[in-house]
Parts: sequence; C-alpha cells; structure tokens
Amino acid sequence: MNAAATATPLPAEWRDFFALTKPRVMSLVIFTGLCGLLAAPGSIHPVIGFTAILCIAMGAGGAGALNMWLEADIDALMRRTEKRPLPAGRLRREDARDFGVLLSAASVGIMGVGVHWLAAALLAFSIIYYAVFYTLWLKPRTPQNIVIGGGAGAFPPLIGWVAVTGEITLMPLILFAIIFIWTPPHFWALALFVKTDYAKAGIPMLPVVRGERTTRHQILAYSIAMLPVAIAPWAIGGTGPLYGISAAALSLAFLALAVPIGLRQSGEGDAMVPEKRLFKFSIFYLFALFAMLVVDSTIVQSGGST
Repeated sequence: MNAAATATPLPAEWRDFFALTKPRVMSLVIFTGLCGLLAAPGSIHPVIGFTAILCIAMGAGGAGALNMWLEADIDALMRRTEKRPLPAGRLRREDARDFGVLLSAASVGIMGVGVHWLAAALLAFSIIYYAVFYTLWLKPRTPQNIVIGGGAGAFPPLIGWVAVTGEITLMPLILFAIIFIWTPPHFWALALFVKTDYAKAGIPMLPVVRGERTTRHQILAYSIAMLPVAIAPWAIGGTGPLYGISAAALSLAFLALAVPIGLRQSGEGDAMVPEKRLFKFSIFYLFALFAMLVVDSTIVQSGGST
C-alpha cells in the first residue's frame, strides 16, 4: 500500500486547500489570462474584468485540485510531489475532490452569468481538458502527453480576450498557439532532470520512454518553431514593432539556451545545468513575452506609436 492510502489525515489548514490549487501554476494562468484581457481591443468594465480573471483563477485552481485528487497515488511515489497535501496525509481525498468540483463549477457559472457564456464555455472545456483528458487519459498513456496536454494551459489568454470581445478571432488563437508550442520544451527540460521520478511513478514521459537523445532533439525543434509563432501577432498586424522586436529577441535567447541542450548528452552525475537554466528562463520568457504584448497594446490603443 502507498503513503497516500495509509497516512492518517492530519487536521487540514487553509494552506493545504490553497496548495491544491497549484499556486505557482495558477500565477502564470492568471497573468496570461489578464494579458489576454488587457490586450484585447475594446473595453470592459473593471468589475466585470476582475470577475473574469477571478473565474479564470478559480477554474485553474479547481482543475489543479482535481488533478491532485486523481494523482494522489502517483504523487506519493515522486520525490518532487510527495509532500503535497494528499500524499502527505494532511487532507482526505474526498475533500480535495469536492473542493475541486466546487471551484470548477462556481468559476464556470459566475463567468457565464457575470461575464460571457462563450468565455464560460471555453473555461469549462479547459477544466475538463486538464482534469480529465490530460490527467486521466494522456499523461499515463503516451509520451506525447505534454504536447497534446499543453492545450490546457494555453486557454487563459484566449478566455481573457473573449471576455472582452465576445468572439474568437485569429489573434487570441495565436496567443493560444504560443503557449501550446512553449509547453513541451518547458516541461521536457524539467523532465530531463527529474526523469527518475517519472520512471518510478510509471509515467511515460518522453525521456523515460523514448530516451534522452530524442527528448533533447524535440526540445530544440519546438524552440525553433516558437520563433515564428511568437512573432506572429506582429506579422499579422495585431501588435506594433515593440512587441515584435521583443518577441524575436526573447525567442532567440530561448533558442540559444536550447541549442546546447539539443546537441549534448548527459553523463554520470551530470548536474543538468543547461536544462535547469532553460527551465527557469522559459518561465521568465512567457511572463516577459505577454508583458510586452500588453505594453505594446496599451501604447497602440492610446494612439501612440511603437
């Protein structure tokens, strides 16, 4: 029997429920959702805008809680996740499930009634995509889990955009594509230096199933593909040159960090410094890219020139 099943639940604290929402992941979700909302053409009442971002955060938190509920046994086997509330025995699995369902349902309902039903539908689909399609079907079955599952984390800017405009156009789809293409090299860089954990838990991540060499080549391939996708908003006239130049510079820096990873092979006792460096930079990259999108959009919408 595993630790998640045998541990005696300790008194739960609010911090444990907060941990179920995956705060680090949620911070990125909130930020990209907010950027999509701020960069969208048109205007939105501040209260409605706040409601939209709150719903995106609640939806992401609910999906994270459902993910932890479904993966409690797996988390107990991995050093990176064994101290989470469920495998550590600080919460009952039923409480995590109910918390996740409550957050998810409330987020979709409030988004529909208070903001827009198309945005609510996209939010509902993103929750199901992550909690069911990715967690239950993709992650335990295919080494391409991150590629296809990356769509779950790509919805926030699309939802934020739709909250303002009420429609899906090319620009928010490109924002979706940016995160979709960014996700594989981001997570595979992590998977390279924690692959033992994934192998122990029986998760078919690419480094475990296809090997390190294939994973490194895939990281490089996606990093190359990210350059044209990142500058696409500028190419279609959706942003000014400030964003375009920033996107090109950031993407070239990303590629420069990915090249040595794609061309090298780790040895015994390797500290995986290049992989850890790319993983950390990839987080900065996405924050900086979307921040420049908002700055550029603000200048353009105010009548200035970038």
